[in-house]
Amino acid sequence: MHFILRRLGFYLIAFWASITLNFLLPRFMPGDPVSRMFARTQDRMQPEQIEALRKLLGVDDRPLWEQYIGYLHNVFTGQMGVSISRFPTPVTEVISSQIGWTLLLGGTALVIAAVVGNLLGILAAWRRGGAIDSALPPVLVFIGSFPYFWLAMGALYLFGVVLGWFPIRHAFTAGLEPAFTWEFIGDVGAHLVLPALTIVLVSIGGWMLGMRNTMIATNSEDYITMAEAKGLRPGRIMLRYAARNAMLPSVTSFGMGLGFVVGGALLTEVVFAYPGVGYQLLNAVQGLDYPLMQGLFLTITAAVLLANFLVDILYVRLDPRVRSN
Repeated sequence: MHFILRRLGFYLIAFWASITLNFLLPRFMPGDPVSRMFARTQDRMQPEQIEALRKLLGVDDRPLWEQYIGYLHNVFTGQMGVSISRFPTPVTEVISSQIGWTLLLGGTALVIAAVVGNLLGILAAWRRGGAIDSALPPVLVFIGSFPYFWLAMGALYLFGVVLGWFPIRHAFTAGLEPAFTWEFIGDVGAHLVLPALTIVLVSIGGWMLGMRNTMIATNSEDYITMAEAKGLRPGRIMLRYAARNAMLPSVTSFGMGLGFVVGGALLTEVVFAYPGVGYQLLNAVQGLDYPLMQGLFLTITAAVLLANFLVDILYVRLDPRVRSN
C-alpha cells in the first residue's frame, strides 16, 4: 500500500504539471482563434459578439493567472469548453464521438503486435540460431524503420487502389447505419484491416526483439538449468519458467503502449481519414481550436498516466521484489 500511494502521489504531480503545460502551450502559439473566426465570417461579427466569444473560450483580456484558475475549475468539473472548429459542439461531445474509433484501431493493433511479437521473440530465443531467429529480426527491423505514414500510403495504394481488396477511407461505408449487426461489424472490420496492419508491421519488430533479448538472459538463469536437470518437458520450461519471468518488461511496454493508443495512431488516421482522436487533433491544430486541443491533450495525458499507474499496481502482484523496495 505504501508503494502504491507513493506512485499515486507521483502521478498526481505529473497530472498537475501536464494540466499546466496544457493550459500554457496553446496560448504561446501565434494567432488568435477568435480572430480566425472573425476572418472566416468576413467581418460580420459585432464587437460585443467578439468580446463574448473571447470570454466563452477563455482567451479574453483577463490576467493569465485568472484564466488558469478558471481553467482548473473547468477541468475538475468536466467542462472543457466549446469547440471552435465544430462550434457550438462541446469539446467533451467531440472527444466522446471520436475516441471509440481510436481505441478500436490502436487497441486492436497493440494487442496483435504485442501477442504475436512476444510469441515470436520467445520462439526465437528458445531456438537461438534457428530459422525464426535468423530470418525474422532483420526483416522486421527493416520494415519497422519505415515511418507510419509512408507504410500506410504504400498499403493504401497497393491493397486499396490497385488491388481493391480493402476500403481506402473512413471507419465504415458512408450511408450505412451504425448498429450491432453482422453487416455493420463486418464493414467496420474491413475498414480496420489496412490502418491496423500498418501499425502492427511497424511495431511488431520492437516487441519481438525486446522479448528475445530478455528471454536469452532468462535462459541462462540457474532455475532454468535446474528445470532441465529435472527432466521437465522443453515446452513447459519455455512457457512456465523462462517466458513467465521474461514477460515483466513486456508488461511495462504494454502499459505504456496502452496509454499512447489514444494519440499514437495520428498519422495513420490522417492517411486513411479514419475518424479518430488523432485525425481530430490535426483539424484542431489547423483551426487553432484551443478548447479542443486542450481537451485532446488532456485525454491523451490522462490515458498515459492511468495506464502506467495500472501497470505499477500489476507489477506489485507479478514481481514480489517490488514490494520490498
